[in-house]
Amino acid sequence: MKYRILGRTGLNASEIGYGGGRIRSGQDPQIVIEILHQAFDVGLNFIDTAPTYGEGTSETIIGKAISGKRDQLIITTKTEAYDPEGIVSSVEESLKRLNTDIIDILQFHGGWFTSSEASQVLDQGGLETYKKLKNQGKIRFIGFSADGPSTGVEQMIATDEFDIMQIHYNLMYQSTCDSFATRGVIADAERQEIGIILMRSTTSQSFQRLMHHSFPGQIAEAEIDSFLLNYVLSNPLVDVALMSLQSSNDIIWTNAVSDATDTRIDLQKIHGR
Repeated sequence: MKYRILGRTGLNASEIGYGGGRIRSGQDPQIVIEILHQAFDVGLNFIDTAPTYGEGTSETIIGKAISGKRDQLIITTKTEAYDPEGIVSSVEESLKRLNTDIIDILQFHGGWFTSSEASQVLDQGGLETYKKLKNQGKIRFIGFSADGPSTGVEQMIATDEFDIMQIHYNLMYQSTCDSFATRGVIADAERQEIGIILMRSTTSQSFQRLMHHSFPGQIAEAEIDSFLLNYVLSNPLVDVALMSLQSSNDIIWTNAVSDATDTRIDLQKIHGR
């Protein structure tokens, strides 16, 4: 497993992170815990979750999985609330479910972040509440997650108040980062030394379904997945690529892609014209 410095946080994060969004109620917690322990054993140290994933189930299972290993890991979760009271309540509940006394990175859980939503965060007490929680020692760093570029995202980056940004970027979704011109919100965030965490790193199966539809039986699933993960890890602006890791095999092949640094792609050359 290779590591990258997560922006201004200085955290040494595994470039493959565990995305807890697919943990749902009804799953066998022990299976998830065993997969996470296998991932920890090969060097993964970055875990992303949220209160809404499985209505708290994701945080609860992750809380059990990190028991006895907390100091070795970077734990990030989110709040859907933007108001002070809602934020504080959400964080207290997350701390209990995660069985920890501090969250490494707390993120505003956003979508497309309109100007109005950004104003709620920046001007109506949301950001100030995050700062108070940081001063109280309940969180270490501040961030936000967003589905894509928007006026609100640009406003939040421009404040220079955030330590990380979690956002979509993959082979099919290029609007957050133009590798030809080094433009877009990922590049804007990088200039502010904001750490970049990716969602949908391997297109959430969209590209795979397209390839299987277009070339049935000709391309192995694992080859497509490895190709897509290598693509995003080839972008030097990326710090962590989140993966859902549903099996031991997922741990093996994602770790192999991380280690295969000689296969990285020159994206500027590929996208040049």
